[in-house]
Amino acid sequence: MQRVTRAEVRVAGESVGRIEHGLLVLLGVMRGDDQACARRFADRIARWRCFGDEHGRMNRDLREIAGGALVVSQVTLAADGKKGRRPSHDAAAEPETARALYEGFVRALEELGVPCRQGVFGAAMEVELVNDGPVTFSLEEHP
Repeated sequence: MQRVTRAEVRVAGESVGRIEHGLLVLLGVMRGDDQACARRFADRIARWRCFGDEHGRMNRDLREIAGGALVVSQVTLAADGKKGRRPSHDAAAEPETARALYEGFVRALEELGVPCRQGVFGAAMEVELVNDGPVTFSLEEHP
């Protein structure tokens, strides 16, 4: 995820999701992930203190700054490049499972009070962002 001053996702040249101050969440779903995992990640991201307080310290979360999340599915996060010259996506969840978990993640984040915008699952997308900081975090869970 990246802290942004603005981010937008386009499909076929048309804007499908845009946020101002908040987080761009690039979400990769792996084999073995489940809805409980999606809810845990949503909770972690909603509460992730990466926004500055009055002293400039990272002490505020998305809800405290009235920020939003732009959630974009990204299968390439599951890529393994340890062998050869082409990434393997064997660790990625099957598309049906990945879509359900992606949608469950977005629902959970919204239920936690974070306004969400989305890309289009499985589509070729253009993602434009202005990274604030730059501040970027990688969160993973290994079953």
